[in-house]
Amino acid sequence: AKTTIEDVGGMDNAKEYIDIYGKSFSEGAKEFGVEPPKGIILTGVPGTGKSLLAKTCANIWKMPCLRLDIGRIMTGLVGGSEQNIREALKLAEATAPCALWVDEIEKAISGVKSSNYSDSGTMSRVFGTLLTWMQENTSEVVLITTANDITDVPPEFIRRFDEVFFVDIPSAKEREEIFKIHLLHRGRKPSDFDLKKLVSMSEDYTGAEIEKAIRFGIAHAFYEKKKNVT
Repeated sequence: AKTTIEDVGGMDNAKEYIDIYGKSFSEGAKEFGVEPPKGIILTGVPGTGKSLLAKTCANIWKMPCLRLDIGRIMTGLVGGSEQNIREALKLAEATAPCALWVDEIEKAISGVKSSNYSDSGTMSRVFGTLLTWMQENTSEVVLITTANDITDVPPEFIRRFDEVFFVDIPSAKEREEIFKIHLLHRGRKPSDFDLKKLVSMSEDYTGAEIEKAIRFGIAHAFYEKKKNVT
């Protein structure tokens, strides 16, 4: 992942947690008795930067980020899906220490409850393999997942994670941070803008909506042949 902590606005509690565990994979940490986390869930409002923070987490910890796509694990061959998940987890273990990222976990495992009727229990067995691996895994693989609706995630799965962070609509201070980040990314100086006015006009905006507003503002200024965006 190429994103850094400076690319993430707000979410101070989650960032502090990630920072605390930043050195937990070192030999000194092992000697001290520090146990690296097994998993983190980032849940909350869509567009608030959960996936961005998940990818950034691996960068902060200076480790590769592998994306586990449950959809690609599933296959029509008998026993194939179960074999695929085992091979994917073995690959993660071989790459350790690493972060294993699953985006929108509630959609990835949405068929677990009806699996016995819809796919002869295949999804249930794949999910069971993942659950057992999380419980028994001793390699330095941290499972980082995002969820828009955590109520759709089975409680036995949530229990195996070290922390669950709720990511809400950004506060005024966090929106100012997000405006600065996206303006800088697009070669603009935040000091050239009335940030207080922008913050007051963007109440209830998510980080993704702020980014879209800036992108459209730049495009609109160019369309109107302005010297720069205001």
